[in-house]
Amino acid sequence: MPPPETPAAEIERLLASGAFSQALRSCDALIKVAPRIRLGWIGRARANLGLGRVCDADADLESALRVDESDPQANLLRGMVDQRLGRIDAAVQRLTKLAASSSQYNIEAAVTLAETLYYAHRRAEFKSFVQSGGGWLRDARGPLFMARVRARDDAPGAIEDLLHIARHEKSVVLRRVAGFDAVQLLDKIGRYREAFDLAAQLHAQTTPPFDLEGLLGAIGEQRALLRRGATSIPPRADRVKGIAMVVGLPRCGSTLLEQMLDSHPAISGIGEFDGVEVLAEAFASTGRTGRDLGQIPHEVACQLQRGYVHNAARLRRSGAEWTFDKTLKAWQFLPLLATVMPGTVCFHVARDPRDMAISMLLSFFHPLSNGWTASIESLRRVIEAERSILPEALETLGFSHEPIVYEDLVADPQAHAKRCLDRLSLPMDQRVMQPERNSRAVFTLSHEQVRSPINALSIGRWRNYSWAFDQAWDALATAHAARRTLS
Repeated sequence: MPPPETPAAEIERLLASGAFSQALRSCDALIKVAPRIRLGWIGRARANLGLGRVCDADADLESALRVDESDPQANLLRGMVDQRLGRIDAAVQRLTKLAASSSQYNIEAAVTLAETLYYAHRRAEFKSFVQSGGGWLRDARGPLFMARVRARDDAPGAIEDLLHIARHEKSVVLRRVAGFDAVQLLDKIGRYREAFDLAAQLHAQTTPPFDLEGLLGAIGEQRALLRRGATSIPPRADRVKGIAMVVGLPRCGSTLLEQMLDSHPAISGIGEFDGVEVLAEAFASTGRTGRDLGQIPHEVACQLQRGYVHNAARLRRSGAEWTFDKTLKAWQFLPLLATVMPGTVCFHVARDPRDMAISMLLSFFHPLSNGWTASIESLRRVIEAERSILPEALETLGFSHEPIVYEDLVADPQAHAKRCLDRLSLPMDQRVMQPERNSRAVFTLSHEQVRSPINALSIGRWRNYSWAFDQAWDALATAHAARRTLS
């Protein structure tokens, strides 16, 4: 008879198989009997990262490092979390030390450090670190970073390097990352047909089947709830204060708005915070559905709200009165948010649907959670679904909200910044007009654009790919044009 499985082996097995919720329970059981064993806290952090709960992982790692501040795995994970949460200086300091060590995690630390420097636009440091060499460059991911350095001065050569990775690397994730890096470079130098064809190929090869009908069905249920009126979706918790969030799809212009507002001393951007998704999962775990929103007990609603508010506060800059959540999921859960998070101020950001679609199609998105970005047809259907409930849902549910059309924001940023600040009862501050000076790192697909002054360069980008859009897009385009307030 084989010996019983140890807690460490059980946790590792569950993590390796992707059973993150089960791993959490095993870690909690270990922590309950042995809170000073860092394995439980580290395992818990890994499970929460697997579930996308970055703030929870952050808290777990604080506990692990209190047990042993020198533990290399905990320091690696903390560096990764610091990066995800925008604490760049802390991440660089921690990862630099670990990368230079003899720890078994030094290669992973070096790779994470290179990624952090790249996305934080510390390009001189990034170039110097890559060109200084080291054993980490022999890792399969090393050529990706070398190609990114080359791209600054030799885009065609970097494209060939990236295509080689995309064609020959064993890792599907690395093939996808390198491939979409090549797509972006092809687009940048005007090789539009090649960019489009490569993106289509990458989606076909690396995006698994996605339950599009399930997503659209959930939006249909939301429409049905909204038709019943706000009286069927009453607030079940106390009003929150100091919480603002984006309502809109990816590539709508939310990063620009966030960087502008985050430049105001009273507003702290918290990035694409996972709080809405965690809240929705916690609600689903109660066994209730959207039809039951009016019957949520006050205590349950307040508990759900506290979970969001607590983790958002961990990310808020010291001294700020408002957190600005650039979530891309809020639009899918508006009735739930109205029930659990009344008082939230919403900024509905909309952009030409064709510009959004081509930007998403040519970009790296998570192939599981955002598999609907893999084709022009599925993109159109999701954009249609979003616009079938917005902005009317915000009105029906009684949210304090501000509509923002991206093209108008770019044309008159001063007026739109004032509107947003008025909505938050804050005075105008001219720093919001220079988002390119914002030192806060951006780990989104807009990380390049927001380092430039506000401009209209991306407006009308879809015309470079006009062959991809048929008459099925006309109604969406016409409706968006009707929203414009400026010529």
